[in-house]
This record gives sequence, structure tokens and C-alpha cells, in this order.
Amino acid sequence: MPHSSTVEPLGTLVALGGGDDDALLALLCDLLPTPDVPVEIITVASRDDTRSARAYERALRELGCTSARHLRISEHHPADSPDTLRRLRKAGLVFFSGGDQERITDFLHGTEFLRVLLERYQQEAGFVIAGTSAGAAVMPELMVVEGYGWRALRKGGMLTSTGLGLLPRLLIDQHFVERGRFGRLAHALLAHPMCLGIGLAEETGIIIRQGRHAEVFGDGVVMVVDGRQLSGINLGRIGRGEPVSGQNFRVHLLVAGQHLDLHSREVPAPTGE
Repeated sequence: MPHSSTVEPLGTLVALGGGDDDALLALLCDLLPTPDVPVEIITVASRDDTRSARAYERALRELGCTSARHLRISEHHPADSPDTLRRLRKAGLVFFSGGDQERITDFLHGTEFLRVLLERYQQEAGFVIAGTSAGAAVMPELMVVEGYGWRALRKGGMLTSTGLGLLPRLLIDQHFVERGRFGRLAHALLAHPMCLGIGLAEETGIIIRQGRHAEVFGDGVVMVVDGRQLSGINLGRIGRGEPVSGQNFRVHLLVAGQHLDLHSREVPAPTGE
């Protein structure tokens, strides 16, 4: 399991809830200091990784990122190959596409690749890690990997697993509004009440600087669910298939331009208020 440092990281994370990612790609290009900074596109979450990678390469290059390339990691392309690690060490941006987030962790957990990724994120101010959909959900210590509809509100109907460990005490869920995922995120927080839950609508995301300062971008809503004051959690008293219960969730709805302090879990008032 990756270990998250208590020292504030110097790198930047960008997470999108899925859907049309043109705005995300334009934002990422704007974050780079020069157009020729190496951008590595990782599509391991998708089984049709070549087609997806070509689309992202083309889109990023059309936006001016001249050094965007597919960094292939798969059954036949190990994450710890010398060439892959060399490219990771030179990259200014590493982008994870959508698909199945468990494929990302299956191929990266326990690797030198993940160690280098975490180290660069912690130590390099210009380094950017971005992801959409599964590529966003995989960033924290924990990720929700199962939970659908009403079943997500019954014991056993939600499942979490270990993410990449870039963000401690955080859960990010994607396609949040469109796929009705509040129930599974709430259940996840009943199981892990010290975590902060962030639900990203499609075409909506957050930029996280120094592991703490989050800013919303995009056209939709980010739902923030804080479980630190939860009471009445019944998970330890019920059997599998029974409905879950808990009180005192704290919820924020945030839109583009609003900020969230991931440590204090407070939403700063807009400047001038």
C-alpha cells in the first residue's frame, strides 16, 4: 500500500469527473511552462489503450503540447522497464485516462514507477499529475470500486480499494451526478469516516495545489461530503444486505472558481466578502 507523506507536496494534481475532456486538456497545456515539456499519456485503465492514446496525443498536440506521447503500460509493457522509468523521470505532466481504475493499481502497486511518481509529486513544484474518470478516482489513498444504485446503501453493496496514495484521507468519485453515486460515496465515508469525499460531475474537476488547496473548474458541480462529525454509524451492528445508517454528514456544493481547503475542509469566502 502506498504511504502518503505528511509533508505538503510541491506538485499539482488535476482531476476531472469524466465526460468531454477538451477543457481539461486545454487547462493542462496552460499549466505547462513551455509547449515542448514532455507529456506522458497512460491509458492502462482502458483495454483499448492504443486507440484512446492516439486520440489524446492528437488532441494535446493540436492544443500546442508538441511532446505528448503514449507511455504504454500493460501485460506486455511493464511499468518498471528502463525506458518507461526514463521517460517518467523526464515528464512534466503525467496524464491517466479513464476506464477501470483497478487496472491502474494492478499494474502500478509495488513498482519503482509508483515510487518515482510519488517522489516527483512530493518534491517538484512544476510536476503535474492529471486524470479523468478512473484516472481521477485512483489518485487518493482509497478509491471506490463498486457500488450501484440502491444496493450501494446496503452493507456489502459498496467496496473500496487502495489507490495510488497521492492524497491522504480523501475519496474521489467520478461521473458523480450523472450515475447517481452519492449513495456509494456516503457508504464509503461510513466505513472510513476520517476521509473527505469529493464527487466530481462530468466535465467538472478540481486543481489541487500543494496537496491542500483545491479549486473547482468546469461546467458542473463538485459535491464535497465530510464525515468527520458522523454519529450513529450502524455498520458494526448489521448483517450483509441490511441498510446502512449514519447521521451528521456535512455537504458542500461547489462550482467553478470556488475553493476548498482539503486540510481544514472549509470553503473560503470569496475575496471581498
